[in-house]
Amino acid sequence: MKKNTYTIPLALVFCLFFLWAISSNLLPTMIRQLMKTCELNTFEASFTETAYWLAYFIFPIPIAMFMKRYSYKAGIIFGLILAAIGGLLFFPAAILKEYWAYLCIFFIIATGMCFLETAANPYVTVLGASETAPRRLNLAQSFNGLGAFIAAMFLSKLILSGNHYTRETLPVDYPGGWQAYIQLETDAMKLPYLILALLLIAIAVVFVFSKLPKLGDETASSDAVTADGKKEKLIDFGVLKHSHLRWGVIAQFFYNGGQTAINSLFLVYCCTYAGLPEDTATTFFGLYMLAFLLGRWIGTGLMVKFRPQDMLLLYALMNILLCGVVMIWGGMIGLYAMLAISFFMSIMYPTQFSLALKGLGNQTKSGSAFLVMAIVGNACLPQLTAYFMHINENIYYIAYGVPMICFVFCAYYGWKGYKVID
Repeated sequence: MKKNTYTIPLALVFCLFFLWAISSNLLPTMIRQLMKTCELNTFEASFTETAYWLAYFIFPIPIAMFMKRYSYKAGIIFGLILAAIGGLLFFPAAILKEYWAYLCIFFIIATGMCFLETAANPYVTVLGASETAPRRLNLAQSFNGLGAFIAAMFLSKLILSGNHYTRETLPVDYPGGWQAYIQLETDAMKLPYLILALLLIAIAVVFVFSKLPKLGDETASSDAVTADGKKEKLIDFGVLKHSHLRWGVIAQFFYNGGQTAINSLFLVYCCTYAGLPEDTATTFFGLYMLAFLLGRWIGTGLMVKFRPQDMLLLYALMNILLCGVVMIWGGMIGLYAMLAISFFMSIMYPTQFSLALKGLGNQTKSGSAFLVMAIVGNACLPQLTAYFMHINENIYYIAYGVPMICFVFCAYYGWKGYKVID
C-alpha cells in the first residue's frame, strides 16, 4: 500500500497500545486489593504479576506462527475477544473469592493482550520509513502511556475503597462483619474489568470491518520457500544470530523486570513505607503514570534531533542514579525519585524494541516474538524485589537494587549493544 494509506491502519493499531496499557497497569492496584480480599502478604500478592506476564513467555512463538499462517488482523481480533472473555470472568471469580481463580483470569487476559502486542509492535515499525521507526513506535507507545495514566488515576479509585482492615482491626460494628467487608472489596474489582471487556469487544468489531495491509512475510503462504528452495519456517530461530537482536532481547528482559518491579509495588510502597492513605496513594500513582506519559511525548519529540540510542543511554543512567536515591533515603524522598524514574523509563521499551528489529527484513515477525518473550522478566524480577522487601521491612529500600541492576543492562544496550555488526 502507498504511504498515505498508512494513517488509518496506524490509528487502529495505536488503539491497541491504549488497551493493553489499561490491562497491565491495573495490576499494581489489583496487588493491593488482593492483599485485602485474599489476605496475602506482599510477596504472595506479587505472583499476580507472574500469572499475567508468564503468558508473554509461553505464547509469543505460537502467536507468531498463528499470524504467519493467517494474518495480523486475525491475531488482533482473536486477542481482543480472548482478553474480553477474561475480563468477564471476574463475575464468577467474585463468587469463588479464591486467589488461584484470579491468577487464571490474569493469565487469560494476558494471553489475549500478547496477541495484540506481538502484532502491533512490528506493525508500527514497518508502516513507514525505517529510519523513523523508533520515533513512530515511541509515538504509538505514548497511547500506552495514556492508558496507563487512566488505569492509575481513575480506574484504581474504582477498586480501592480507602479501607484496609484485617480480621483483627475490622470495627466490631461493621455491617455484616468480615464476610460483608470482603464481599464489598471483591465486588469493587468487577466494574473496571467489565468496562475493559466491553471496550475490547467494541474495538474487535471495528477491526472485523476494517481493511489492514498485509506486510512482509505475512503475504507469503504457509508453503512458501526461501531463495535456496527450502521451505520457509513459521518461526525463524536463526534471527538470534543478529547480535543487536540478542542484546535487545536481554535488555528488554531486564527493562521489563525493572519497570514492573517499581510499578507493581508502587502502591504498596506508598501505603506501607511512605505512610500514605489509599486515596492519596492512588493520586500519586496517577502522577507516576502521568510522568510516564509526558516522558513518552517529550521523548518522541526529542528524537527528531537526538539519536534514539543516545537518549536510551542517558535515560538509563539517570534511572540508575534515581534508584540509588530510593535506596539511600527511602520514604517520601524515594517516592518522589520514583516519579522521576517513571519519566525516564518512558522511552526505553519502544526504543530498544525498534533498535533490535532494525534490518531484520522478513525475519521481523520472528524477532518481534523473541522480544515480546523477553517480557517474562516481569514474571520473576518483581517477585525478587518483593522478596527482598518482605524479608526485612526495616531495610525495605535495599530491594530497589534489583531495578538498579536492570537499568545497567539498558544503559549498555544504548552504549554498544544496539550496533548492527553482522
